[in-house]
Amino acid sequence: MRIPWARVAKLIFALFLVVYGIFLAASPETYRFLDRVDLVFHEAGHWIFRAFGPTLTVLGGTLMQLLIPTLLAGYFLLRRSFYSASVMLFWLGQSFFNVSVYARDARAMALPLLGGGGHDWNWLLSQAGLLAQDQAVANAFFGVGLAFLILSMAGSLYFSFFDRLPWKRLPPLPPPDGLQVLFPDPPL
Repeated sequence: MRIPWARVAKLIFALFLVVYGIFLAASPETYRFLDRVDLVFHEAGHWIFRAFGPTLTVLGGTLMQLLIPTLLAGYFLLRRSFYSASVMLFWLGQSFFNVSVYARDARAMALPLLGGGGHDWNWLLSQAGLLAQDQAVANAFFGVGLAFLILSMAGSLYFSFFDRLPWKRLPPLPPPDGLQVLFPDPPL
């Protein structure tokens, strides 16, 4: 009998995500590896959205931090790489946890911030008149993150064994040809 090593590797990584996800959900305020990755995209988002005014400059950090794993999940879905999309949803869920920690700190402003700049969520919630609801906002972010994390863990376990969605039989895709996946040739 031939052992499908790719599936075994996927299953091992999926089990790692389950264990790691439990630790993330139990203690989202603990700074871990993916938080460093989030920080890079968060800070880049402030610069990228800078041209769109002060609100989007401040919100841009969070937007970019959530947008990158979302776009990557979408890319893998377009390619029908459901296992990889599930892993990206894990990153998205973890990123929502990260945002929940930041939003929860909006009134206390106790988190150490990069460069000692202003507190994004203090400013955003103050501008919206919601600073007193920082804990509720943080709980909402945590809930969304938890939903993505659970979906990711279930998806990565399922797609360790199957290459298709449970409710569909999909025809196989031809291998992608560069950007042909996103920009197909126009019909002649």
